[in-house]
This record gives sequence, C-alpha cells and structure tokens, in this order.
Amino acid sequence: MPTLAEVLFPQSLPNPAALEAQYPPRSLPEGARVTRFAPSPTGFLHLGSLYTAYVNFLTAHSTGGVFFLRIEDTDKKREVAGGVASLLESLAAFGIVPDEGGVAGGAYAPYTQSARREIYQAFAKDLVERGLAYPCFCTEDELTALRDAQETADVPQKGYWGQWARCRDLSAQDAIARVQAGDAWVLRLRADGDAEKRIVFTDEVRGKIEMPENILDTVLLKRDGVPTYHFAHAVDDHLMRTTHVIRSEEWLASVPLHLALMRVCGFRAPKYAHISALMKSEDGAKRKLSKRKDPEAAVSWFSAQGYPADAVLEYLMTLISSAFEDWRRVHPTEPRSAFPFTLKKMSASGALFDAVKLADVSKGVIALVSGADLAQQVRHWAGAHDTALAALLDKHPDRLAQILAIDRDGAKKPRKDIARYGEVLGYVSYFFDELFVPALPLPEGISPADASEILGAYDYDADEDKDAWFARIRALALSLGYAASPKEYKDNPAQWRGHVGAVSSVIRAAITGRSNTPDLWAICRVLGATTVLSRLQKALVSLNT
Repeated sequence: MPTLAEVLFPQSLPNPAALEAQYPPRSLPEGARVTRFAPSPTGFLHLGSLYTAYVNFLTAHSTGGVFFLRIEDTDKKREVAGGVASLLESLAAFGIVPDEGGVAGGAYAPYTQSARREIYQAFAKDLVERGLAYPCFCTEDELTALRDAQETADVPQKGYWGQWARCRDLSAQDAIARVQAGDAWVLRLRADGDAEKRIVFTDEVRGKIEMPENILDTVLLKRDGVPTYHFAHAVDDHLMRTTHVIRSEEWLASVPLHLALMRVCGFRAPKYAHISALMKSEDGAKRKLSKRKDPEAAVSWFSAQGYPADAVLEYLMTLISSAFEDWRRVHPTEPRSAFPFTLKKMSASGALFDAVKLADVSKGVIALVSGADLAQQVRHWAGAHDTALAALLDKHPDRLAQILAIDRDGAKKPRKDIARYGEVLGYVSYFFDELFVPALPLPEGISPADASEILGAYDYDADEDKDAWFARIRALALSLGYAASPKEYKDNPAQWRGHVGAVSSVIRAAITGRSNTPDLWAICRVLGATTVLSRLQKALVSLNT
C-alpha cells in the first residue's frame, strides 16, 4: 500500500540529499557574505526595493561575497508582462548588477522560483515522510467558519493551529482516501511551537529580539502545488547558501515561522537583518513612501527627472549608514566602494526621504563631473526625456561641453548649480541666441542711468586674458567713481558710488540677462566677440529708449 507521501507526490522527484550535493556550500573566503535581492515581477521597481537591493549589494561586496538575484514569480496572477526585464534594466541603470541570477546565470540555478517547483516538492515530500507536514482538505467556507468561531471565542492567536487545525489529526489512511477521492488539498506544516514560549535571535540591524514561537500550521504548498513565499524562501535560501537575509521590516513578524521552517527542514538558518522602510513627511507626520501617492516611489521617476544614478545611490547611502556623511566630508572624491560599510551602522528607525537633501547631494555629485562627460550624460538623457534640449544640442554639438566646463574643469571648488539634467536647459539657455531673453537685473543702488553710463564706457576686447580683462573693468570702475574692491567701498562708502562688483554685474546682466552666472570672462569666450558686442549694444539702446 502506498504511503501518504507517495500518494501526494510523484515518484520522480529528486531526493533532498541529491539536491544538497547538487547545490553544495560555496567556496568563499572567511567572513564573505552571500545576499540576495528577491523581487516579484509585479510592476515598476520601487525606491524602497532599490534601497533594499543596494544594502544587499553592499553587504556582499564589502565582504568579498556574492550578491544574487532571485525572481519570486510563484504568484502568476500578480505578475506583469515584461516585469523581469524591467527589473533587470532598472537595477542595471543604477549599477546594481547581480553576480548570479538574471542574465548572469550561475551554479545555483534556476534563479526563478517557477522553475524550481520539483525542488520545493522534494522537500515537502520529505517533511510528510517524517510526519512534519500533512495535507489539509478544508474548504474556503470551512476556513471562514473557523475564523468566525475564533472571533466569537476571542482567541488571542488567530489561525490554523492546535484544536482549530481540523485536518492535523487525520490518520494517514483517511488522508490517502480523500486524496484518491479527488479532494483538493494544501500542504501544511505540523507546527511544534508552544504559545507560552519565545524565541530569541539577533537581528543584524536591530540587535537581540524576542518573539513568540510559531504555533501556526502554515500552508507550505497551495492547491496547485506552488509553494508559499515562506516555504520557498526557506528552501531557496538554504540551497543557494544565503548567509544573510536582508529585507524590509515588514517581514520581521515572519521570523519565528521562518526559523521553524529552517529547523524542521534540517537547514542552518541564515542571519536576518530587517531594514527600515523609506518614509515621507506629510502634514507633520511620517508615512511610508507610497506607490499610489508618491511619483518618486518609482525609480523611473528619478531617471525621467534627470537625477544621475550615481547621485541617487549617493543619497541612499546617507540613509543607509549614519557614518557615511562624515566619511564623505573627509573623502570627497573617493568611490563609495571605499566606505567601510557595516549593517551595524544602519538605523532601526524609519529612513526619511528628503527631496531637498537629494537635490543637494546630487549637486555635489554633478559638480565633480568634467564638462565633457557631463555634456555627454545630458545629451544621452535628453535623447530619451527632452526632445527640445536634444534638438538644441544637435544644432550646437560642441557648445554644451564648453559651457559646462566653466568653473568646473580644474576648479578647486566647482560650482554646484545643477541638481539634475532636467535643469540644464534653464541653466544654459542664455548661451543660445534662440533662447536668450534680454533682461537687465540691476544690482542694488544702480539706476538705469548708472547702467547706461557703465555700458557706454565699457569696451569689450576678446583678445584679453582673464587678468587683463578684469583689470580693465576695475580701471573703468575707478574712472566712474566706483571702488576697486568691495573692501575699499566698505571702509569708506561715502567716498564711492559703489564698488567694482556693481560695474561687473551690469556688464553681466547685459550679456547674459542674469545677475548670477559662472565666470563672466569664460562665458564671453564661449559666446564669441560678435555676440557679446551685439548684446552690450542692444542693452545700451534699451536703457536709452
């Protein structure tokens, strides 16, 4: 007579011992950590998921370990067409490329759960053979009635357990008869936890934690034979030899169950680290970053806005580690990979997403990029997101690199004017005659008549180097009664009409239409003498009409 396990499962399943041999312990240096990012292909990559993936990536690579991607696609109803490709593309855009899984493959394949069905069933069959799992034939109506009865009885622990587990004590013969009769079933864990006892474990982020033991006879295999997340996670993380499971804090409540599954399966449990959810401040309160409410929840939003991937990661690093910003101040140009990352420095409280800080961090990142490289990055972005800018750059192929090199290439303190590529068109528009808007924002204390006098006396010479150019502006200022420096004016303001800064500001306004720009001498060199002289003349005419 066949056993219950033989009735429930096909004879062709692999033996757990053979699977252990097929997926042996990894040969890695002492202390190397194996981590994974295990998303479901159910839509766009959430910023919180990128955050989690990055922490896993850092943990593995900072220890000489392995970071792999596992696609958890057992819930086919929620799967989105092209979801896997979209995930891989989004991760790659941020430089988070798995060592295994995805297009990389690897020795612990398959890395997609839907292709591992026989593996899960092999371990499920073994649990049945050892009396640690059993088939449950309860219908949805019966489970609903059970929940209602528990509500009426005010049972503190709701769910399928103890006296409420109707199928737990079915004899093997009765269970076999029902299976052979065609009754639908799920496979449940035969939990051995005690409601009066607690487990103790050390979370790599939160420290020592105590929680009640698992007493629920949780479902391991659904009616279609597909594993639940909990069972698949236990089998996969063991066979793929994951050393550290780093995931969102919402999974913290599942640790007792997961440790119980690891124990009954005979697996060595990985270490767990539960990281805080990304939060957002709203009306004085904090809430989780929401897919429905917040456009910035989708990582594609950052690309569309023109935030460099490197800037987003730099910003996330400030949320990941409390020590990172101090380290960055001391090591302004070092790659992030040089930062001594540790999970112990992560905060157990919610990380607050701050768009203002992101922009500030991004300005610092962009400031370190050469003019030529930044121009190339902007052109690439514009091709996908800003057709007007792309067309302008096609018309003037070399100009953007020249513009962006000003106060950047070779500068000890590069200007931090640009937070994202989407701001570049507004930043550089006055360099292009098609976009230049004449304006004369005059400095405080300078009247239109004063400005007319300054422009009428100024004569631009394109052959002068920067020192000679500014020396002549200083001489012009003195000839018109303006101090040669702000300090001289401050020391004796009654003697002067103003200082040389006011004079140069008038010239700047006439040439650029703005009161604040990078180095004016360099701007004039990019614009060319013809354009500079034309704008000066037109500004003078406008003041006199």
